[in-house]
Amino acid sequence: MSMFEDTNAHELKVLLGQIHNRQAALPDFQRDFVWDPSATQELIISVANNYPAGSLLRIRNTHDLFASREFQGAPPLETARPTYLVLDGQQRLTSLYQAFYGVGEHRYFLRVGELLAGKDFEESIFHLRANHKRAHALASIETQAKDLIMPLEVLRNGSGGFLTWSFAVANKRSVDADGLAFMNELTAEIGSRWIQTIDDYRFPVVTLSDETPADAVCTIFETLNRTGVRLSPFELLTARFWPQKDAAGKPFSLRALWEAAREQYSIIENYGVDPYYMLQAIALIGPQATGCKRSDVLSLPVDRVEASWDAAAKGMARSLKLLRDDCGVLAAKWVPYETMLIPMAAVLAQFDIEAGKDAGQARNKLIRWFWCAVLGQAYENSGNTMAARDVPECLAWFTNDAAVPQTVRDFRFDPKVMRDTTVRQRALYKGLMALSLRKQPRDFFTAAPLTWESVLHDAIDDHHIFPQSFLKKTRPDVTDRLRDCILNRTLIRKLTDIGISADAPSAYMAEIRARLGPGPFGDLLRSHHLPGGPDSALWTNDFDEFLAWREAELWREVQEVSGIKEATDLLDDEEFEPVTA
Repeated sequence: MSMFEDTNAHELKVLLGQIHNRQAALPDFQRDFVWDPSATQELIISVANNYPAGSLLRIRNTHDLFASREFQGAPPLETARPTYLVLDGQQRLTSLYQAFYGVGEHRYFLRVGELLAGKDFEESIFHLRANHKRAHALASIETQAKDLIMPLEVLRNGSGGFLTWSFAVANKRSVDADGLAFMNELTAEIGSRWIQTIDDYRFPVVTLSDETPADAVCTIFETLNRTGVRLSPFELLTARFWPQKDAAGKPFSLRALWEAAREQYSIIENYGVDPYYMLQAIALIGPQATGCKRSDVLSLPVDRVEASWDAAAKGMARSLKLLRDDCGVLAAKWVPYETMLIPMAAVLAQFDIEAGKDAGQARNKLIRWFWCAVLGQAYENSGNTMAARDVPECLAWFTNDAAVPQTVRDFRFDPKVMRDTTVRQRALYKGLMALSLRKQPRDFFTAAPLTWESVLHDAIDDHHIFPQSFLKKTRPDVTDRLRDCILNRTLIRKLTDIGISADAPSAYMAEIRARLGPGPFGDLLRSHHLPGGPDSALWTNDFDEFLAWREAELWREVQEVSGIKEATDLLDDEEFEPVTA
């Protein structure tokens, strides 16, 4: 008996349709959807370029071997019995389903006008939170036509959906012959180049027979989860560079350069830097810099890589040290945007912020740029394009106060976003966590300053300040999103968190104060931006007052690090609940 029923490629639109029609589902033991929107966007770019994105594995669900559940955001299964259960590919299929069906916590858009102007797909795609005012505005065909921006959910119906949308946009822009010409331009330039590629995209799919034993399925699933390895372009570039010669006439070993950098700068190893970022940084160094996209890196000559490698390694190490020592980014997992290391390394490879008459001022400016980029989520979309723009602008700003980078000039922030930011909004969540920890945070157990070593080795992680169990019991009206938002989180040693359990804040805080003493306890609270006065909401267990206090406190921190004075209203006042159908 063969376990394989089918090993053919299937169209993406058919696979997503099966999810929506409840023909495809997940075994209930699958983990939850965890991808952030940037990862989804990268996958969409791969699809639009017809790049391989891995294969999928599913099993025919004839015998109901496992309990099933719908994909996140898809219509509830209820009494439906799915035809297939997906064993491998959940994250990819969920992300694409949510993007092309317009569900979940983010919406994805294409700047069609930029595509018409010749920009790459990677530069033209972007995403917004579903409750962002701009996302709501872009639900209107009038706004879409005016700004030439297309919601990706238009492609739920493939090229036919794009044709319908193009006609509607052309009709809004002009009712004469020019409108028809414009529609023809859209369909010819974009429809044939990008939309048809997406419409025709296929995933290789392995379908297991309904006769496959349950124990075999479990073994396959465990193996897939144990052996999945993320491939890096660095490996391909290492092979490409090897036949070429270095300055000494020997085979050029990119791997040897990387190992030497890790040995010389332990912080690069500690923060788990992707070696590909080093090559992207090199592509942004010097007068020859054009960009750091894959094509830019692949065109780097050996002599340029060799000449700039040491400076890039030093710049990368300086960047990480700056984040660790000045920005509260205490470990690799708390780097908000890893791709921001690329422009930072390129900048610090060319400007020494540790020596010289302008060093201190340049250091402060780079820190301000970092916070504006992170809190403004500038690197959520088109990170490579942003990096290519920010490097020369930051370098110019270091020596000319009037040359403020666009990332800093355009920075806007809505304090309400902190009530909406959970671990699902990974980059902003990490950035706000770092912001709350940038002034020498203290350990809840010892009151000693937290270091990257203690965060790495002492099981210190983000936990609730008002415990989940306490809120569920005493405030059942508090939503999951508000309970889990960044305002109710900070870094706490697991040992302390176990002791907190489901206690009221007033109870466990009193125990910590009794153990540490009032002085160290006060320093501890201040270091985490927590209220410590006699009227503190931590003593009265007032969750609403606590959220308001901490929101105002962190808003002051945002103002301090960014230089912004006024808040901008970006989010709808109503709390967002993800659409599921």
